Amino acid sequence: MNVAETVRIYFSLTKPNVWWLLAFTGAAGIIAASNGLPDPYLFTVAILSITFGVAGTEAASNYLEMSLDSVMKRTSKRVLPRGLINPPWKALVFGLVLMTVSLILAYLINPVMLFFMATGMFDYLVIYVMWSKRRTPLNIILGSYAGGAPLMAGYTAVSYWPTAEAFILAALIVLWIPPHIWSLALIYKEDYMRAHVPMLPVVTSEATAIRCISSTTIISVLFTFLLYILYPGKYGLIYLIAAAVSGLMIVLPATALMISPNRKTAYLLFKTTSPQLFIIMLAVMLDTLF
Repeated sequence: MNVAETVRIYFSLTKPNVWWLLAFTGAAGIIAASNGLPDPYLFTVAILSITFGVAGTEAASNYLEMSLDSVMKRTSKRVLPRGLINPPWKALVFGLVLMTVSLILAYLINPVMLFFMATGMFDYLVIYVMWSKRRTPLNIILGSYAGGAPLMAGYTAVSYWPTAEAFILAALIVLWIPPHIWSLALIYKEDYMRAHVPMLPVVTSEATAIRCISSTTIISVLFTFLLYILYPGKYGLIYLIAAAVSGLMIVLPATALMISPNRKTAYLLFKTTSPQLFIIMLAVMLDTLF
């Protein structure tokens, strides 16, 4: 195996399709706390810490979930189930190294950022992956803190102490996670059943699961307008338009899912949730900068 192929495999191990959006929320947190252009050095160190942290955590989770990924059709083609890293513990070491670098960089900035990076890693790997994922349908709720941690880390890298604005921004992500993951679990319900993972669509009726997905989608969209209401001097027309348009992007398929439940609509909802969060975070940056 040549160097380029090895790099590609280890990069894939970090689940870049997951961590890029989390790193982007961290950047939004940095800019929001700066109320304008952040210090270039601080921004670089903070975003490297966040990126290494979320990428390393995902790599470590790949090792911890290797047996689960092998059972599920959706994840069976990931790096470790395919045997592309041997022995598999190298994947864990790689993840832990990235996480350690992340925590060192966070420590160099301030202890509050370090706290959010460390607790985010703990919540994802220990509370979610190792403990709750296979035990309770509340697994996504218990693991959602990890989704908001990168933004809190970015925000406190600048502000030191978190503010009400920081908690609202992080809550946008925490509320976004359940409908994002549950819609995926609805599509791959049989996969999760085979792996004995008690996701909401597995342990309850399809009608109940759809009501939960649709209602949490609507709640998360309504919550996005809180920033515009509480901070009208900072979040103006750009943010309002972004919240309205991106909100419609996921409310429409969520409503359609309630009216006519089918996996095609659930897939549409799942695929539009990530762009919706991206648009919201981009609007946070643009309204802060301009």
